[in-house]
Amino acid sequence: MSEEKQKFRVGSVPYLNAVPLTRGIESELIFATPSKLAEMLRRDELDAALVSITEVLFNDRYDILDGIAIASLGEVYSVLLAHKQPLEKMTEVYCDTASLTGVNLLKVLLAEKNLFPQFKPLENYKAAREKDFVLLIGDPAIDFQRSEHTHEIMDLGTAWTEMTRLPFVYAVWALRRGVENRELRFELREAKNFGIDTMEFIIGSREEYDEDFRRDYFEWNIQYHLATDEKRGIEKFCELLRKHKLGDVHPPKYVS
Repeated sequence: MSEEKQKFRVGSVPYLNAVPLTRGIESELIFATPSKLAEMLRRDELDAALVSITEVLFNDRYDILDGIAIASLGEVYSVLLAHKQPLEKMTEVYCDTASLTGVNLLKVLLAEKNLFPQFKPLENYKAAREKDFVLLIGDPAIDFQRSEHTHEIMDLGTAWTEMTRLPFVYAVWALRRGVENRELRFELREAKNFGIDTMEFIIGSREEYDEDFRRDYFEWNIQYHLATDEKRGIEKFCELLRKHKLGDVHPPKYVS
């Protein structure tokens, strides 16, 4: 059985929000940022990866594993725009270079307000406090928000749901098309089920932050299903990406 598992090359993100989706298979994974995982998928160095939804929408070469996602309905806490000035004064925004979906979600949200700033790479996380407008994702976003800062916080999950009344899907399991992966799909579904079933253990045993925060984050901020409402959210995101000409968007293809 172990030999069968090893033939698949699978990547995931090193963020707290992905922990329940990789329960029990952590030792088999390659961990990297969303942008790095996307690069590896494009070079066919991975057979599957937990990647930003935009990587799948902009590249018609992946299938989405149905039923599993990293999503939110309202506040997500770990995808945010920190700003010292009103949004209307924004001419440039510095972006976490790990981010793909966060950048495109922010572009959509701002475009709907007729705001079109320049998007520039953030040189490092320490520099975030100096910026008037900065986009952060994942654990660095949590770290920033929980520390002392002088910025106002625009939570992108909250902004999306207020605008659309829909969930937002940040990441999905992208499967390289043309590879026989039935066993891998089963393994990824089992890992998610194990993670959800043992959520209390995850909340109590992880070392990131404090237990009260982990409980709020896992029980309130992050959702892990990909069902009808989440797919409607993806379709709305596709519609707005096309409306604002933010990329060549392909319809998502789901496999169970």
